[in-house]
Amino acid sequence: MDVDGAEADGTVEAEDSTDEDSEASTETAEDEDEVDPLDEEGDIAADYLEELLDIADLDGDIDTYVEAGRAHVSIVTDSQVLVGKNGKVLEALQELARLAVMTETGHRSRLMLDVAGFREVRRKELLVLAAEAIASVKSTGEPEHLTPMNPFERKIIHDAVAAAGLTSESEGVEPKRHVVISV
Repeated sequence: MDVDGAEADGTVEAEDSTDEDSEASTETAEDEDEVDPLDEEGDIAADYLEELLDIADLDGDIDTYVEAGRAHVSIVTDSQVLVGKNGKVLEALQELARLAVMTETGHRSRLMLDVAGFREVRRKELLVLAAEAIASVKSTGEPEHLTPMNPFERKIIHDAVAAAGLTSESEGVEPKRHVVISV
């Protein structure tokens, strides 16, 4: 064989493309194996919560999904034990699940946990409260101070107020932080 890859009879030997093919197939396999980080957060939190339910001998099915750039985990159960008074146990479980995710991934999580549909029911109640406060502010022109709420609840109010074309801000320090709605 000649130095430049040509045979003495003038034919050229085909270059070995197996290395390129295997690199391409490896990249494709890696792409397929990649997991969405939010799906991974949901899975980690679900595993953690499933273990917790087993230890506490509580019944509940766990669903995970991703919505609006955030991992969501829902414990479907008839029991209110994991919700607690005013959602306090739910808030604590959410923080524990976020810590489990952070321990596993090394990144802070914005995971949202719901138990027994508590957050969805609360969301509906808050939207009614927001509508009443918005109507009051529009009719009187005076700012409306709402009762203290957690960050999840305040966000719902802020979104409803913005959609109505008014302004809102959070005032105070936790646990007394509340929303003020104004024109």
